[in-house]
Amino acid sequence: MQLRQALSTAVEQLTFAHVPSPRMNAELLIMFTLDCDRAYLYAHPERELTADEAKRYNEALDRRATGVPAQYITGHQEFWGLDLIVSPAVLIPRPETEHVVEAVLAISSDNKNQKQDQQQRTGVSALHNLRIADVGTGSGAIALALASEFPSAQIHATDISAEALKIARANAALLDLTSRIEFHRIDLLAGLPTESFDFVVSNPPYVGESEEDSVQLEVRKFEPRNAVFAGPTGLEIIDRLIPQAESALKPGGWLVFEISGTIAERVQKMLTGWTDVRLTNDLQGIPRVAIARKTVKQNP
Repeated sequence: MQLRQALSTAVEQLTFAHVPSPRMNAELLIMFTLDCDRAYLYAHPERELTADEAKRYNEALDRRATGVPAQYITGHQEFWGLDLIVSPAVLIPRPETEHVVEAVLAISSDNKNQKQDQQQRTGVSALHNLRIADVGTGSGAIALALASEFPSAQIHATDISAEALKIARANAALLDLTSRIEFHRIDLLAGLPTESFDFVVSNPPYVGESEEDSVQLEVRKFEPRNAVFAGPTGLEIIDRLIPQAESALKPGGWLVFEISGTIAERVQKMLTGWTDVRLTNDLQGIPRVAIARKTVKQNP
C-alpha cells in the first residue's frame, strides 16, 4: 500500500471513530511509524509501506480509535520546544501550561530590571540565582522548560508518584539537565526548607469530581486520575498548596500555578493576604494562571 492510500484510509478510520483532528492524528502516527517528518509525507506520497510498517501503523491506528491519546502511543510530546517522553504515568503536557512558564519569565524580567536599577543607584549588585520549586512535576515539563530558560537556576521538582518521577528523570537525562534539577518524591512541598524559594510553580489537579462528565473521555479514561481530579470541588490540592507555598517562599517570592475558568474566582479569594494577586488568560480568553506574591512583612 502506498503512503498516500494508507493516510487516506487512516483518516476515514479515525473519522468514523470520532477521533478529533483525524488528519493530524493519521499523519502523526504515520510519522511515528516511519520515523520521518511531515515534509517527507508530502514529498513521497507514492512510497510503498512494507508489511511490517503497515502492520505497526494499523496497530497504532486501532489504539487511537479506541481513545488512547496519540502521545501515549508515540511516547512523546513537545512542550516549550522540548521533546519529552510521556507515558500513562504522567499527564500529557499541554500548550496551556506554557502560560505558567511565560508568567515566570515575565516576572523575572521585571525583577531583573528593578534590581539593575537598584544596582545603579547603590553600586551594590542585587542579582542572584533563582531558586524554583515545581510542585507535581509529572513529566517534568515546567521544571525542564524553566531550567532551559534559566541556566543558573536551582530547581527542585516534586511529585508523589514514583512512576512519574522516573519519567521526569528520564527527560532530564535526555535533555542533559540532570545536574540542574533535584527531584523529590514528596507530597507537595513537604520537607523542603522554608523561606528558600523565589518561585513556587505548579500545574496541580484542579478539576472537581462534579465536573467529570465535562472532561474529555480520553482524559478520564487514560490519563492519571490523580493528576486531573483534585476532589469534590477541584480546590482540594490548591487549598493545601497555597499555605505550603507561603511557607516555602522567601518574602516577596512568587506563587504561579495553573487553574481553570470554573475555579478562577474562588482561587482569587483563597489568595487573600498575598500581594500582586492576578489571573492571566490563555489564548481563548479563559483564566489559566494564578499569580500571587508573598507579602513582605514591614519592620515595626
